[in-house]
Amino acid sequence: MSKYSLDEFLSQTEQEDKGEGLFELETPHLLEVNLNGQIWAKAGSMVAYHGKIKFEREGILEQGLGSMFKKAISGEGASLMKANGQGTLYLADDGKKIIILDLQNESIYVNGNDLLALETTIKHDIKLMKRVSGMLAGGLFNIRCSGTGLIAITSHYEPLTLRVTPGKPIITDPNATVAWSGNLQPEFQTDVSFKTFIGRGSGESIQMRFQGDGFVIVQPYEEVYFQESH
Repeated sequence: MSKYSLDEFLSQTEQEDKGEGLFELETPHLLEVNLNGQIWAKAGSMVAYHGKIKFEREGILEQGLGSMFKKAISGEGASLMKANGQGTLYLADDGKKIIILDLQNESIYVNGNDLLALETTIKHDIKLMKRVSGMLAGGLFNIRCSGTGLIAITSHYEPLTLRVTPGKPIITDPNATVAWSGNLQPEFQTDVSFKTFIGRGSGESIQMRFQGDGFVIVQPYEEVYFQESH
């Protein structure tokens, strides 16, 4: 049989049940959810499903935030949907790499655009980043996930986790920052000379500064969340 035959393609790509539980990585870029009840998923992330599953879109930004922020934040990353029922659900987000994390009474902050799915046992709270004035664009919020259960986050290409230790702060580009440990509170700082040096145009370079004891996950890719301040 030719290695390029249709049968060979089907055997290489056919869905297989790995028996891993609620969340399974069907491929590095495709999450299989073996649904028997309810989960939260990023709005617009459904690729396919079978079984009896109902979807209900719900703006997570409706959790008590002012209309000013609702207006300022837009895009698919701003809302989750409930998937309810029994069946198999496939989720993906622009071909990004998917990471499943099993939280055990732990907490993690995830960039609002990089949270793909979570169990309903996980509490999720919207947190707005400080110093948003003059930087308003699509991704200024993050979501604090805490409790016990599974979450799935996404990264463009292979993520890198950096340890943050006392006396050794980590500085990151907000557009490349995926997630960080729940005990860290990043601060924003600006670096005019750095922005000028790398030739990205006028204005300030916005950076995130993490200090304390924890970790921060970055991706080798800059998603455009912040518009330049002028």
